[in-house]
Amino acid sequence: MASDKHPDSPRQDRTALLAAHRAAEIRAVRKRKLFWGAGGVTALVMTGALVAVAVINDPAPQARQDIEITGIETFEDLDAEHVSSPVDYDQNPPVGGTHSSTWLNCGTYTQEVPAENAVHSLEHGAIWVTYDPQNVPQDQVDELESVLPDTYVVLSPYEDMDSPITLSAWGAQVAVETPGDERIEQFVNKYWQSPDAPEPGASCTGGLDAPGRSS
Repeated sequence: MASDKHPDSPRQDRTALLAAHRAAEIRAVRKRKLFWGAGGVTALVMTGALVAVAVINDPAPQARQDIEITGIETFEDLDAEHVSSPVDYDQNPPVGGTHSSTWLNCGTYTQEVPAENAVHSLEHGAIWVTYDPQNVPQDQVDELESVLPDTYVVLSPYEDMDSPITLSAWGAQVAVETPGDERIEQFVNKYWQSPDAPEPGASCTGGLDAPGRSS
């Protein structure tokens, strides 16, 4: 999210790792298809040998569905209709549902952002990371920002939450206490650009810049 940071910053490295993880998922699926699609015994043996070597040198990543997160809450049958009026969400922060037709530009915000626009960003596969400004000091906010991907993330304050930090994706949410909680990485690996979102990969720029956007 921070465009003025060195290109080798940990956040950009994290984004690159996630992109590589997604590419490895695709390669693993292709390898399995190659293995089972090979014709004849000879082809099967040769393909199996090639796949075995490939897996040793390029092990398949953990599949999203195999990532287990303690305390995760999931929600189904969320409406994705666009509305022009304020929405009273069932979750706090919301994890989906009806929302504004304008998405919130991904980035770091120092002020609370409109939930209806942030939910539209979730629809595009972004993760919304919120923190209680009364319980999370600035040094922890900076640490939290540093462990998040460089794209498709909204980081913003959010008052009156039940926990210091909450991570939300379309249809999923987990509450944590500190930026060092391992569940942050697990949540990102499972839900960043998740196919469970209605429109993963749709733009997270060119929308609304809410007040307080710092990067």
